[in-house]
Order: sequence, then structure tokens, then C-alpha cells
Amino acid sequence: MKKDLKEKCPIIEFNDLGDERGKLVVIEGNESIPFEIKRVFYIYGSDASVVRGQHANRESQFVLINVAGTSKVRVTDGKQEAIIELNRPMMGVYIPQMIWKDMYDFSEDSVLLVLASTHYDGKEYIRDYDEYMKEVCRS
Repeated sequence: MKKDLKEKCPIIEFNDLGDERGKLVVIEGNESIPFEIKRVFYIYGSDASVVRGQHANRESQFVLINVAGTSKVRVTDGKQEAIIELNRPMMGVYIPQMIWKDMYDFSEDSVLLVLASTHYDGKEYIRDYDEYMKEVCRS
């Protein structure tokens, strides 16, 4: 039985460990997310008209978290599509290999944190949607 897209790309709720001094969210590789963290990057200074991502990855897995502001992520496996609104710093979305992703509709104060399972390798990126569809249909 094949998984639907919401099972492939689940929302992850992180524990808020804060107290009267403020909020605290801890994310640990292979604990609160399903992989060891090899790379961390963040996107900021984008606005509602910008679309980021626009690719799939053959090897990398990701967790996306808006640590400030909001954004949306459109994911597709070539058959199904889902749109996730990232609007709380204690929620993220897991994106496994071979899922096409577009990040967009950034609020002015958006900081989108991305945790990745691999170091950067441009050769594992599929940046053309038609090429992505050909690869997905072969598997």
C-alpha cells in the first residue's frame, strides 16, 4: 500500500520546553527528526512574491521550520500535492527524498530554518520539473 503525501511529509510538533524566562525548542537529529543533521541553512529577506526551492533532491531529506514569521510549502510527489503553512516555531514539515518543494508566501519577518540530512551536492538536485516527472514515473 502506497503512502499518501501527508504520510510521506508529516508535520512534526516540537516540544516547547520554555518557562517564565521564555520559549525554548530543542531539535535533535535522529531523535525529534528522522535523520542526522549534516547541514543547516535559513532563508530570510524574501517576501510574498518570491518562490524558493523549486527542486527535488535524490538523496537529501529536510525539515523546514519557520522560526519567525510564516511561509507556505507546496510539496508534490508527482501524483499528489499538499500545501503546508508553517506558522509556529515549534512545528516543522519533514520532506523526504524525491519530493518536489516550493517555498513561498513569506511574511516580511519570515526566517525559514532548514535542517538537511546531507552536505550540499548540487548534482543530487533536480531543478527541472519535467525531468523530475520523468524520474518519478520510472520508479
